[in-house]
Amino acid sequence: MSRDAAGPSPAGPPAGPSAALRRERRAWYVYDWANSAYVTTTGTVLFAPYLTAVATAAACPDLPAGAGCDQTLSVLGVPVAPGSLALYTTTVSTALSALLLPLVGALCDRVVRKRLLLGAFALVGATAAASMVAVTGTDWQLGVVLQVVAGASLGASLVVYNALLLDLAGPDERDAVSSRGWALGYLGGFLLLAANLALVSGRDALGLTESEAVRISLLTAGLWWGGFSLVPVLGLRDRPLRTAPSTPRRHRTGDGGALARSRGALGGTVGELAETFRHARGYPMTLLMLVAYLFYNDGIQTVIYAASLFGTVELGLPQTQLITAILLVQAVAFVGALVFGGLATRFGAWRTILWSLVAWTGVVAAGFLLPPGRFGLFLALATAIGLVLGGTQAISRSLFSQLVPLGREAQYFALYQAAERGTSWFGTLVFGLVFQLTGSYRPAIASLVAFFVVGGVLLLRVDVRRGIADAGRDQPRRV
Repeated sequence: MSRDAAGPSPAGPPAGPSAALRRERRAWYVYDWANSAYVTTTGTVLFAPYLTAVATAAACPDLPAGAGCDQTLSVLGVPVAPGSLALYTTTVSTALSALLLPLVGALCDRVVRKRLLLGAFALVGATAAASMVAVTGTDWQLGVVLQVVAGASLGASLVVYNALLLDLAGPDERDAVSSRGWALGYLGGFLLLAANLALVSGRDALGLTESEAVRISLLTAGLWWGGFSLVPVLGLRDRPLRTAPSTPRRHRTGDGGALARSRGALGGTVGELAETFRHARGYPMTLLMLVAYLFYNDGIQTVIYAASLFGTVELGLPQTQLITAILLVQAVAFVGALVFGGLATRFGAWRTILWSLVAWTGVVAAGFLLPPGRFGLFLALATAIGLVLGGTQAISRSLFSQLVPLGREAQYFALYQAAERGTSWFGTLVFGLVFQLTGSYRPAIASLVAFFVVGGVLLLRVDVRRGIADAGRDQPRRV
């Protein structure tokens, strides 16, 4: 039986969103625009090198410019090399998010005013991000704390943000709505990153030191995140809580949910969380989709992480060309997210993601074969990455939203976010091990094909219609 024809039959085409709902969707899109500026400017490009420089100055205060530092810092009594501090800080922030996000999801599903919860997490994160302007001299401890707080707050806010998608779009609209949010995020990230890189590059003409230019850029990213977050907080409206359906009968182990819901918003959060894990096996297609996503998204994240390293070491490209490629990826990802949203609407999200994984495999193979010093070919590869990057992530979010059990939206998106963060180290581990064994980044890049192949095979086994029925949701026309 065709996946599109499987029952129950979807409802007829909707009359279209009202003007009020369209305004809410535009407000919701803006949060992608808001936080992506922090992700690109601070999280991806500027803060790690800056924190490394501050840590190096603390460990080796008399170090000549360009010399290596052989001293360590003491972090809670543990010796840490200055060059590793930013990586370890990211790891701690990621691990903390993986632990906290399920609790955030359980709380969010019990709160009517989700927009205010979104605003609270965004405010904490944006304040920490803007405060990075105060990290100067040898004050690496402040930088570590602020990065951990900002990263954990970002993850928490995205749990609430993703759960709101189900309030704003029906089953046949989520691919397009999710894609527009991702597209606007890439556009916002591109614009602020381009402005900040121009500021850092032209700092001499403005009478700024490199440190001052970077700190101003970090400040703008925090202010951008916090300021634009007001748009969804003020533009969204509160909705009544949904009633969670019973776990599918063949997997029922008791009604822990009724007990959890009887304890109030905070008192029932831990009980609701325990129920989520206990009954998750009642939604096998949802969990299979989640595991498939973990594999192929890990491959995506590792490609993005390794691209600059591969370009520098293996292809011999200068830093200015790598920055150009980063900006190109951001700009093209804006278009890619919209294109993939249209493809998913026409052919279904499931098929669109599978074809995107084929494209990712081709991208990795092309990278393996790319000759050194060919900047034009590297830009072509960056264009291909940008096209599939935004689209794969946007459509994955909308497909997973179809499989989330009714009434547990934030809890399952918390698992989605936490599991992604909790396993995002595996691709970089494989990449590093292959490099260590072979001494070349080319076979290390080629090894990432396995993540897309495994993710695709698992996704092929997802019966989306069955998963939607188990979750108690309406069937879309195409999956």
